[in-house]
Amino acid sequence: MPFVSLNPATNQLIHTHASWDSGHLDSVLEKSGRAQQLWAQTSFASRAGMLRKAASQLLAQRDRFATLITQEMGKPMREARAEVEKCAAACEYYALNGEEFLRTETIESDAAKSYVAYYPLGVVLAVMPWNFPFWQVFRAAAPALMAGNAVVLKHAPNVPQCALAMEEIFRDSGLPEGVFTNLMIEVEQVAGVIASPHVQAVTLTGSEAAGRKVAACAGQHLKKCVLELGGSDPFVVLHDADMDLAVGAAVSSRFLNCGQSCIAAKRFILVPQIADEFLRRFKTAVDALKLGDPMLEDTQIGPMARVDLRDTLHQQVADSIKQGAVAVTGCKPLGGDGFFYQPSILDHVTAQAPAWHEELFGPVAIVIRATDEDDALRLANETRFGLGSSIWSRDTARAEQLASRIQAGCSFVNGMVKSDPRLPFGGIKSSGYGRELSRLGIREFVNAKTVWIR
Repeated sequence: MPFVSLNPATNQLIHTHASWDSGHLDSVLEKSGRAQQLWAQTSFASRAGMLRKAASQLLAQRDRFATLITQEMGKPMREARAEVEKCAAACEYYALNGEEFLRTETIESDAAKSYVAYYPLGVVLAVMPWNFPFWQVFRAAAPALMAGNAVVLKHAPNVPQCALAMEEIFRDSGLPEGVFTNLMIEVEQVAGVIASPHVQAVTLTGSEAAGRKVAACAGQHLKKCVLELGGSDPFVVLHDADMDLAVGAAVSSRFLNCGQSCIAAKRFILVPQIADEFLRRFKTAVDALKLGDPMLEDTQIGPMARVDLRDTLHQQVADSIKQGAVAVTGCKPLGGDGFFYQPSILDHVTAQAPAWHEELFGPVAIVIRATDEDDALRLANETRFGLGSSIWSRDTARAEQLASRIQAGCSFVNGMVKSDPRLPFGGIKSSGYGRELSRLGIREFVNAKTVWIR
């Protein structure tokens, strides 16, 4: 079955790519395994130099790569440019810090000498999604490559042009053949890649269902696994919040990338004192968003990435309205060829609505009204997800204390949840396990080896 690159703003075919057969896949994996053994022997300085070259390429060809992103999955161009720039920053970050993060650590013990040394695991399979088609790959690949691993990429089937472009970037940066390889394979072939003796670990960013399957397969074959899955992030607004700051961040956090982000704010939990004012301001700001052609500079909301995703989202919205949720604005798809959905707000969402329990992966904000501050925190934790969270209050010390009670991989106080190469990123509960980025991220796919000498 071919990989189809389809422009979601126009529903026009861009390109098709043939998928590989099992024989070609096995040959590529074997080559990657051999390449990794040689790559592991290169110096940190050499690896850092190649990552810096990748960063330079990303910046020099920013608009070209941003156009690929926009054409394949619909992200507005200005957001696509920012994504490319963030990838360059991740490469620079690990080029600068990778060696220090993996420096041998001397530990006092009963030995004359004992220490922990960090060695690469081998070949890492990266199963990546379409919503940030460059960033998700680079945030996994940059630390893995800097640590001396090789990476084989199974990208989402609707962004093959992006996948091939990243392979080109690393090749042109001097990485030996086989150290970073894009796999043109079907979902059904992923289990075989995990089982391959040439692959030692797997990292996945994707849905909860995909994470369960990959984790089960990795566990069966005793392969190291890191999962970054879905989220239903709470955005808790307290009575003393800076309303201008909170509303502005609410719009950005929910509607960036057309709402197609795991760490987007999805559940807006409001205490009674500010609920009506916040909702009034929020609606005004959402109604002002410009929806349209993502190639235009002033477009703020592009299309959703696929028509099936739009249809699923609308069904969730319609079912939630049937269960008592109130459509404040939007809540309908647009006609025409593209896969557009109106920026939307649902109010008075209760536990009977699908929007309460399910992740809404698109431009729909849900408002949940708490009875008081303690109830707001209870509601924040009343989800199977645990990726990100934010809390809004002028009393930052109090907000920090409350944030510690939210069950999530990260909690932001008076700030929009985002990933940052300097900080660990990942979730708990059904949002996955393991960490990407920072010192912790580069240590996920290494052998922390104890050496003891009499």
